[in-house]
Amino acid sequence: MSPLSRFLPDEAATIQLGEDLALALKPGDCVALHGDLGAGKSTLARAFLRALADDADLEVPSPTFTLVQAYDLRIPVAHFDLYRLGDPSELDELGFDEALEDGICLVEWPDKADDRLPDQRVDLYITHEGDGRHLLIDAPAAARARIARSLDIRDFLAANGHANATRRHLSGDASSRAYERIGVDSDATPLILMDFATVAPGPILMDGKYYQQLAHISENVVPYLGLAAYLRQAGLAAPEVFASDISQGFVLLENLGADGILDAQGAPIASRYHESITCLAQLHSRPVEHTISTPSGIQHTIPDFDATAMRIETQLLIDWYLPWKRGKPATEVERQTYLGLWDQLIAMTQSSEKNLLLRDFHSPNIIWRDDRAGLDRVGIIDFQDAMIGPTAYDVASLTQDARVTIQPALAQSLLSAYTDARAALGPFDQQAFQREWHIMAAQRNCKLVGLWVRLMQRDGKPDYIRHMPRTLAYLRAALSHDALTPLRNWCIQTGLLPQ
Repeated sequence: MSPLSRFLPDEAATIQLGEDLALALKPGDCVALHGDLGAGKSTLARAFLRALADDADLEVPSPTFTLVQAYDLRIPVAHFDLYRLGDPSELDELGFDEALEDGICLVEWPDKADDRLPDQRVDLYITHEGDGRHLLIDAPAAARARIARSLDIRDFLAANGHANATRRHLSGDASSRAYERIGVDSDATPLILMDFATVAPGPILMDGKYYQQLAHISENVVPYLGLAAYLRQAGLAAPEVFASDISQGFVLLENLGADGILDAQGAPIASRYHESITCLAQLHSRPVEHTISTPSGIQHTIPDFDATAMRIETQLLIDWYLPWKRGKPATEVERQTYLGLWDQLIAMTQSSEKNLLLRDFHSPNIIWRDDRAGLDRVGIIDFQDAMIGPTAYDVASLTQDARVTIQPALAQSLLSAYTDARAALGPFDQQAFQREWHIMAAQRNCKLVGLWVRLMQRDGKPDYIRHMPRTLAYLRAALSHDALTPLRNWCIQTGLLPQ
């Protein structure tokens, strides 16, 4: 695979390249910076560190005399300058291997290390070219792909009038999406960039389909673009889309703000949750459209939250949570009994009220806009996986927020506010809704307990497991309805829940 090539006409371009690398590198990456004195290695390293720190004034002393300078940032970084290295074996004393285990190593004058640097590294060659610099990036396939994508994002921004924009990491989530904060003007609110590469197919699980197809998880940005336009037309506060590249999965979005619906201690702000539940009531009282269009005219058919999707999600409990909890997999009898119970519960939902489900309508995905009025205060930022199904699902998602503890009194207050609002907007079967809320809450929590374990064991994302106690408490509350007694008994008998 040929190296990546970039011309850097001036120092500003070198600084920008450092920022772009800060969005591409990850723990375990070793970057060898090759170049003569004055080539720009230190300029690039300094820009990289300041971007990763999100601090333009970060002090970045040269490690020429100390040989290494460590930075405790979002990703730890060790900056090595080996110009004065006496012997390659000194790398052991400098803690090179330890620094690389959970962080990034930037290495100037890498030739001084002989063969002590890892073979699987990123080599950056900077040479003079006229008044500028020429850069070659040679890297293993995975790292090269990450760097190439970051450079493609830079080209996307330039093509849409933001060649000089700053880029900073904003967030990643449990999916393949990542987000950046794009600064286009020092006095302007930053924009948001969604980086959502087309999902690679996973193993076939059922009927010739993989998990994303069975669970109706979006695999590209088309659903997001269509749903953003649909929600805005419905009077809800979804981000405006300023530019997009569907083939690459880049979307430049309006920044709805940084305030959420939790207080400084991470506790729910009741009034903001109440406004959010009112937003759901308005959405669910509106006739739903199955086929919508992106602004460019591409049609998207919103999938149904059908029996297959519900079932495949509930299997996460028995495939991932149960073996983790008990230390051994489910027996065939336990599996078939569990799936049979869910088949019965899913059948009960076939007569449920159906409408658009945002699917993950909870605190991480809700922005509070205090300077707005009414429903415009509730910014919605995550809806690409929306489906059409039982309206109780989104209500369960908010009243049993997976990321924050909702006390029973607040949950009941929110449920009452929702049912009152729905009754005021038209015919609404409150009794049926109560049963459907418990079924959908149980379905969601059976999915989540398995998802937390899968993220930890398969995807190397252990932080989500901290939500497990809360999710189990929510599951116990959901199973309190008479319709779910058989499933509650099964959970007790298999040791997944206490008596």
